[in-house]
Amino acid sequence: MRLAWGALLLLSLDGTAADAPLRFVVPDSWAMPMVQLERGRPTQGILYDVMLSLATQVGVPAQFHVLPRGRVQNAMEQGEVDIRCYAAQSWTPNQSGDYIWSIPLWTQPDLLVSRPDAIASVTPTHLPHQSIGTVLGYSYPTLQPLFDANRLYRDDARNQEQVLEKLHAGRNRYAVSNQWTLDWFNQRLLPQQQLQSVALLQEQRVGCYVRNDPKVPVQRILRTLLRMKMSGEIDDIIALYVGGKTEPRP
Repeated sequence: MRLAWGALLLLSLDGTAADAPLRFVVPDSWAMPMVQLERGRPTQGILYDVMLSLATQVGVPAQFHVLPRGRVQNAMEQGEVDIRCYAAQSWTPNQSGDYIWSIPLWTQPDLLVSRPDAIASVTPTHLPHQSIGTVLGYSYPTLQPLFDANRLYRDDARNQEQVLEKLHAGRNRYAVSNQWTLDWFNQRLLPQQQLQSVALLQEQRVGCYVRNDPKVPVQRILRTLLRMKMSGEIDDIIALYVGGKTEPRP
């Protein structure tokens, strides 16, 4: 009888573990088309759709933890969340903890952006002393030497969309944006009003990383992400929000 009860208990524990939610961390600096936050909860966007599809295919509920960007890595280290997506290893050089990275899933170009009345191409090192629209807490390796030398200075906003809104309103002559947010922002504007890229600052491949914890189905997550990328599902989700531009598959 004890053996029977022990077997039932193990089955019950296995079932509980299998139903444990996959806890995603969502920095509150994200904006559309990456994620739409409403009352502190994500409701749509490229990364929201990818994360929700990932959890569904892994077979567990998705749980989203919206945190200030500065708390994201600490939450991973403390085991408060299980997976962070849209990250590059160069963004977390001092990681402490045991993590496994996915294959690169997206390419992020960081662009220097201006209003449509600016010249078509700019060399950042030739810019006169002025403010550059940036996101609070984000690093910009190409521009950092110019910030350090006080040749340029940061004008931080809480998220990428606010950076572009300030640029469009004339608060700055230039700002830094990723390609997705620029494409999304320009969809609202007439062609003659659209913001334009004047320089490619850097380009990085980004993916997801997962806490290497026995309670987390790490290999299932990584296999599912690989399948989603190779099948074109991730590119199809991007196209829903910013058009039919697809990225090279690994």
